[in-house]
Amino acid sequence: MNQYETVFILTPVLSDEQMKETVAKFKKVLADNGAEILNEETWGLKKMAYAIEKKSTGFYCLLEFKAEPTVIGKLEIAYRRDEKVIRYMTVKLDKYAAEYAEKRRKKHAKTQEA
Repeated sequence: MNQYETVFILTPVLSDEQMKETVAKFKKVLADNGAEILNEETWGLKKMAYAIEKKSTGFYCLLEFKAEPTVIGKLEIAYRRDEKVIRYMTVKLDKYAAEYAEKRRKKHAKTQEA
């Protein structure tokens, strides 16, 4: 199993509830295909560097997971089928990026505890 990280941007017209439902839907796609979700971060509504589909903001979400390579195709098909997704990117983490992601997760966990 490889370690992956996916970031997707959802349309800003969604309510908080709709945004959470959409993220849960993508987590379910991963879980149904045997992926192990390591981390989930919702960065909230952020301003984009340039307008996409005449929208200048979007809800940013990050999912970190371990999965077989075949799962990525299924996840990206789910992204394409969902009209709420403006952009997405999935990358495979090498051993150095995986170490960095683990350090970042631990640092993020400490800041949430305090």
